[in-house]
Amino acid sequence: MNPDDLRSLLEQVQTGRLSVDAAVKSVQSSGVGDLGYAQVDLNRRQRCGFPEVIFCEGKAGDWVEGVVRRLVEAGEDCLATRVNPEQAVHLASCFPQAEQDRIARTFWLPAIGRAVQAPAGRVVVITAGTSDLPVAQEAVVTAKALGCGVQLLADVGVAGLHRLLRQRDQFTGADAIVVAAGMDGALPSVVGGLVDCPVIAVPTSIGYGAAFHGLAALLTMLNACSANVVVVNIDAGFKAGYVAALIARRGAGL
Repeated sequence: MNPDDLRSLLEQVQTGRLSVDAAVKSVQSSGVGDLGYAQVDLNRRQRCGFPEVIFCEGKAGDWVEGVVRRLVEAGEDCLATRVNPEQAVHLASCFPQAEQDRIARTFWLPAIGRAVQAPAGRVVVITAGTSDLPVAQEAVVTAKALGCGVQLLADVGVAGLHRLLRQRDQFTGADAIVVAAGMDGALPSVVGGLVDCPVIAVPTSIGYGAAFHGLAALLTMLNACSANVVVVNIDAGFKAGYVAALIARRGAGL
């Protein structure tokens, strides 16, 4: 509840137009959009710097639509992740002005009328292989939505280390780096040994049987030699992009 709304509420109580109990109920419910099937957090931007993000797995298309509409009504940006093909078609028919990235499986609808600000901070997203692109692209879209400048470097894994080294000038100087890798998951530690910024490692569920759907990469990354490497969950491109953006924005003084 913003100061103007709070003042109006207190004035109504003072003049007797609103009971104390009704005012208490209004304060308790403020900032939450109750849709029955979802309780939409409308104050998250004030607390955390960015609105609530919709995780679409397991949700019906009209449920996702309802949350999007509630965020739009509140004047908030709307980012949705893990949008499946059926949801994508449904959302495109409801919100044709939105941007959808089918590699990243994301939906992005900026708030209408909100001033567009220049990108703040620099995030670089690196993939070990082309198969890691869906996870990496989710990180790219997320960091951009949070207002960062983002660059993607794809397919520079340790099997051909010269491919990474020839791109070194493209990622040194970044505020934060996201590295997505499957199989042996070795790339984040290598990148960490070349830079002076946080490296957020994302294990991907890419690889043959003994990769255990990303578990092998996860364990490698958790045991990284480079001290500046931290790890998010398997395939968690959104989490990596979000954290990288927070670091980069803070570095830019925001």
